[in-house]
Amino acid sequence: MTQVIKFPNPDPNLENEEEIHQLAQIWAKKYIQNIQNNNDVVPLKNSAKQTSEKLHTLLRTTSIQAWSQTEALISKELARHGVNQQLIDPWQISQDSFVVFDQTIEIYSQQKPPQQVARELGTYISTIRSHYTANDPRAIAFVSLQFHYTGQLLLNHVPHWEKEGLNSYFKVIDDHLYMPLQRAYKAAAKYNYESLQVQLVRHLLPMSTEIAEKVCDRIIQIYPTYSSYSGLLSNPSVRIASIRDTEMFQVYLWVCMLEKSIEAIQQELFPLCLMLYPTLRVNWELVRQMINLLGNEIRSRIGDQQHRVFRPYFQVLWEMFSPEIFPDML
Repeated sequence: MTQVIKFPNPDPNLENEEEIHQLAQIWAKKYIQNIQNNNDVVPLKNSAKQTSEKLHTLLRTTSIQAWSQTEALISKELARHGVNQQLIDPWQISQDSFVVFDQTIEIYSQQKPPQQVARELGTYISTIRSHYTANDPRAIAFVSLQFHYTGQLLLNHVPHWEKEGLNSYFKVIDDHLYMPLQRAYKAAAKYNYESLQVQLVRHLLPMSTEIAEKVCDRIIQIYPTYSSYSGLLSNPSVRIASIRDTEMFQVYLWVCMLEKSIEAIQQELFPLCLMLYPTLRVNWELVRQMINLLGNEIRSRIGDQQHRVFRPYFQVLWEMFSPEIFPDML
């Protein structure tokens, strides 16, 4: 039985609620374009329904397996960084994961487009994210990995011709957990529609995946033999995760620019990378190369006036991951 979710009401204190909805719609439309660019990812409805029934029965077991995998990977790292273990409730996280994936699988079984996950669950997933980052933003490292591995383990039980299509639904979950999307939307809502900051985000948001793909493919060319914890950078699952991370960096930059503060990078992004990347065997030179290429891509797509607004926050990001902080080289 699919659990019914009650979604939170919009924040009545926001100055421009319409801006939140518009930016969320832009993000959702991005999924439509990505799917339309690949005609092979939509399976027959009967096949999707059969697969969904199977995944519903496997979901609880898979959540337990994902928990064990996540704990084995980063529990020691969380302790080393002084994250309070009381903030990580295994039962609550497993329940949150179950509800989100149960609903997502149901959306997939009905063959609604992937952006429907963002429409129906985006706010709910972002609420989960806000809950776990409220006391210590670093706790999201465990939660996001738990969700990510749940999706990956479920994909192991899916026919190969359905994997790419179903993964596009699971990607929406990953995006809303890893990326502070609602925080960006709410920050944008405090600006006038014509403000330079909002116009810049509205301009870059639809092309954020394209930018990330271009950056990641270039890194694969530069480091063709590099292997992370999950395999070569060209491995499909590794490439997908790399694209997600590159999009995540973009969203954090938008948040900093909109909030006129580097707090989001300092308190969330940097500690998250510091905990996860060494464990996942991601060399800091790769991160720097990604940031460098990301800056070049963004610079080529915006004007001088927009760049002056954006550049200070990008410079902070570059300096925090500079060779002076992380000297290791490939």
